[in-house]
Amino acid sequence: MYVAVKGGERAIDNAHAWLAEERRGDGQVAELSVAQIREQLKLAVNRVMAEGSLFDPDLAALAIKQSRGDLIEAIFLIRAYRTTLPRFGASQAIATGGMHCDRRVSATFKDAPGGQLLGPTFDYTHRLLDFSLAADGTPPPAPEARAGAPSVPHIMEFLEREDLVKPEPENPTGPADLTRTPLEFPAARPLRLQSLARGDEGFILGMAYSTQRGYARNHAFVAELRIGTVSVEMEIPELGFTVEIAEIEITECETVNQFKGSKTEPPQFTRGYGLVFGMSERKAISMALVDRALRWKELDEDNTGAPAQDEEFVLSHADNIQATGFLEHIKLPHYVDFQSELELIRKLRNEATE
Repeated sequence: MYVAVKGGERAIDNAHAWLAEERRGDGQVAELSVAQIREQLKLAVNRVMAEGSLFDPDLAALAIKQSRGDLIEAIFLIRAYRTTLPRFGASQAIATGGMHCDRRVSATFKDAPGGQLLGPTFDYTHRLLDFSLAADGTPPPAPEARAGAPSVPHIMEFLEREDLVKPEPENPTGPADLTRTPLEFPAARPLRLQSLARGDEGFILGMAYSTQRGYARNHAFVAELRIGTVSVEMEIPELGFTVEIAEIEITECETVNQFKGSKTEPPQFTRGYGLVFGMSERKAISMALVDRALRWKELDEDNTGAPAQDEEFVLSHADNIQATGFLEHIKLPHYVDFQSELELIRKLRNEATE
């Protein structure tokens, strides 16, 4: 704390009051409500939920409002709140095959079984500013009925039937919980995926882009990208069966990649996988690309020295909360440390002069 700053604790209290005033902005402008943020800044809310590891749109919207739109600060708030929540148990693994899709596209099969559904996407917009959105009080157009799509099979299932995809190993014990188990290296794939899901979207995107530019020698196709709602179920020991406790929106991406095979395995495809809360397809695709790059050892591939193949580098620097904490601590008082450095420099200069 800056207790040595003139004013001490009173100065810090005033700084907090000033922050609240800046957060509110011009009092003549209507204040944003949590509901407005939740409904109209949905992609920002989704990112805060994904990287905060807590699916709660209302709390994520509140965190965005409190942080003045600083999403990393909002993620920090959500993670801090998450640590205060009691744990009643663990849910069953969600069945994404039963997802009710709002968006479902494949870059590998034109006539994908179950059809392709464009859904709400920026992909076909002109990226031009729409100044009509600046008109206050303009009523929105009447919404059309949302078609959606019932549960449809995964594209990868059709490749699996022909034994063209390397099967995923079974994990009888289930994945460890990254929020309770410290990340150690080498990390099992479930822990890597958890770390990537919580990682900073911009960092994961940069790592994924590096693989596409040749740093990993791994060209991927998006087998399927789907966004929709899935049921979350939990087994109640007293009842002896599972019950549905929630319905959440997720984004899932599976990429298909080449694999030359080995002495014991035929040439076949492998997959990269990404899954995040909410509508966050850029994050899901990036996660899948980085996941596949990190699998080089288990697939007996060459390590080209690419950053995206370095597990310790990727996972140790992906978490924006850890990065923020370490980065921002240097703005706190380091008076004693600096004075020792200052005295050392003066001593060295004096010795050089003599």
